[in-house]
Amino acid sequence: MLDADTPPMPRTGTRSRAAWLGVLAWCGVAGWFAFVQGHRVPVLWGVDLGFHELGHLIMYMIPINQVLTAAMGSTMQCAVPTGLAAYFWFVRRDGVGTCTCLAWAATNFQDASVYIADAPYQRLQLIGGEHDWAFVLGPEHLNKLQDAGTIAAVVRNVGLALLLLAIAGALRGFLDARPSTRASIPVAATGPTPGDLLPNTSRTPFANQYRPNTRSWSSDRR
Repeated sequence: MLDADTPPMPRTGTRSRAAWLGVLAWCGVAGWFAFVQGHRVPVLWGVDLGFHELGHLIMYMIPINQVLTAAMGSTMQCAVPTGLAAYFWFVRRDGVGTCTCLAWAATNFQDASVYIADAPYQRLQLIGGEHDWAFVLGPEHLNKLQDAGTIAAVVRNVGLALLLLAIAGALRGFLDARPSTRASIPVAATGPTPGDLLPNTSRTPFANQYRPNTRSWSSDRR
């Protein structure tokens, strides 16, 4: 248990301005590739693809129905960074981690919207297998291919909202952050004291009221 005099632990959400600048830079990169260029983020897309395929794999192991199995790929790649953002905010109270994962989630929602919008045309080059959303929205299942564009727009807007939320949170964190995380230490607190340079008898290890100091013995015997 902590004593009453023990200072409270700092919140993990407290970060320097440099950390928040890094988050803002990441939001800019994510937004540029996903929403301006309409491309996947380099390197990160491999991680997203891994979570996409993991979603399919889980549903292959737990076969509830074919529609859910096909939709679980895009669902998983959006759910993982969104869930991590929720974890960093509600459990860790870490604003930097939250905004970072929100921007990551935004890129996945954008990527999923492109996949959904392609369902009626199936022009995207796939790694293999059937087009997930052409299967889900096709006439044999939901029969909503004519609404693929509308569904994709909603998904994309959700991603854009997450990106704007990440940027707003990062800006707020930057404005509220300390200029520097290193606290200044007064020189007087670190410099030597006169007692350190010229120790008196009270600072010697054997000085107490029951055992006289040898200096006093030598002065009495003279």
